Amino acid sequence: MRLAGLVDNKQMGIGALIKIGKLRVVVAGVGIVAAVIAAVFYVNLWAAPEKSAEVERFVIPLGYSNEQAAAKLKEEGFIKSEVGWRIAWGLRRGGGEITSGGYKLSKAISAWQTAGILKGASYMKWVVIPEGMRKEETAEILTKELGWSEAGKEKWVMVDTAINSDHTEGVYFPDTYLISVDEEPTRVAERMRTTFNEKIAPYAAEALKQNIKWTTLIKIASIAQREAAGKEDMPVIAGVLWNRLEDGMKLQIDATVQYARGDKGKGWWAPITIADKKIDSPYNTYKYMGLPPHPIVSPGLSAIEAVLHPQKTKCFYYLHDRAGDIHCAETYVEHQKNIEEYLK
Repeated sequence: MRLAGLVDNKQMGIGALIKIGKLRVVVAGVGIVAAVIAAVFYVNLWAAPEKSAEVERFVIPLGYSNEQAAAKLKEEGFIKSEVGWRIAWGLRRGGGEITSGGYKLSKAISAWQTAGILKGASYMKWVVIPEGMRKEETAEILTKELGWSEAGKEKWVMVDTAINSDHTEGVYFPDTYLISVDEEPTRVAERMRTTFNEKIAPYAAEALKQNIKWTTLIKIASIAQREAAGKEDMPVIAGVLWNRLEDGMKLQIDATVQYARGDKGKGWWAPITIADKKIDSPYNTYKYMGLPPHPIVSPGLSAIEAVLHPQKTKCFYYLHDRAGDIHCAETYVEHQKNIEEYLK
């Protein structure tokens, strides 16, 4: 009986071992399947789209959301999955909104690496140059956005133009530019002048038809740009400026005096004083007849159009009230009445 019991125990032990072995096989199989699924999952979500590829420029436009950036990455072949990239982006230092600009990417890197690069600083920056800026103001914007030194900033301000040997204004078109942080200031100036030439070209025929020199066109447009409270004012102001020029009057424009005075600690365009009107400068239109030697700022297309198509008016004077609305007058007496009514 004791022998039989031992045999039964051995048989039971062998059976248990067999069951354990089978369980291990099943577990190993499940592990292999899980590993395969995980590998496929990773490949489809985060793996590099290509085995080898050159570095390319990838541009994120201004105002793009993370979702739009992911869609653009997928469309241009830099990632395999928008979902995978968004997960990688979210897990890398807490996600956050993506920064627009130009980046160097390769299609041979993973979504995780792509997200890491886009978390860093872009090598190309979007720079918005508003209308109505003088060169020094434009230089300040470029210096801030591109990280220029003071020497680089000064180099841009003093760069020569194709007009003549003077350092002129008005030909650095106000626009949105994508600029490399390593681009030379002189090259940036050339690009902005090229954009000006391209933008002004459609208006050249009309200026020629009206017998207006393009330099005259830009000078008047620059004044209208600075004097206007908004685009709707520009045709009125342009009409007044043409009236004064054709009548042989001094222009007597504050903006030209502000340009001549410069920044005395209160900003480039601080209100002028009685003393400022006595500044001896060809840009002082209170002192000298006609237009200044060069434009005072870089005007936008609305100002250029206003000069070519001014509002027909008998007015020789204008002012803006405290709400920014414009009021024009045919005579100086009427202008004085407007001053009393709207500014006092």
